[in-house]
Amino acid sequence: MSYAKIGIVTISDRASKGEYQDLGGPAIREWFTQALTNPWRPVARVIPDEQADIEATLRELCDVEGCCLVVTTGGTGPALRDVTPEATEAVCQKMLPGFGELMRTASLKFVPTAILSRQTAGVRGNSLIVNLPGKPSAIDDCLKAVFPAIPYCIDLIEGNYLEANAEFCKVFRPAHAKKA
Repeated sequence: MSYAKIGIVTISDRASKGEYQDLGGPAIREWFTQALTNPWRPVARVIPDEQADIEATLRELCDVEGCCLVVTTGGTGPALRDVTPEATEAVCQKMLPGFGELMRTASLKFVPTAILSRQTAGVRGNSLIVNLPGKPSAIDDCLKAVFPAIPYCIDLIEGNYLEANAEFCKVFRPAHAKKA
């Protein structure tokens, strides 16, 4: 049986050294476990806030592992070590700024500091890369906002077909979109 691969990248100096428990990666995995109904496999990484490491990991997950979707958590704020958006932009052929705009809008309903977030998304080959915040509750808020568009975006870039649990999160596909 074929399955979709989803890359889950935690970007944290402390978590990569084992000084801090990674909460973001497991929260993302649990979210997709509830959201997806088709077979899928997570490909998880925990890496430091180093732009070269982030770029290399994104390339590996897209080009070698064949992940149709790669989600990152962490490194999207204004701190000096936060370089996830820069790494994402460096490896993507096309940027999709609407993802970041919608995630910030959704987060502003909960915290005024959402305007400090620099989440973004982009396309590398047949892979969609989406930057998420580091806090599990913010991950949930942001995925609920943008996931309805993710499966169709992946269809358009000829990635794996993702089916969602409509009771958990409804996705949008135009009537003319065909199931792969």
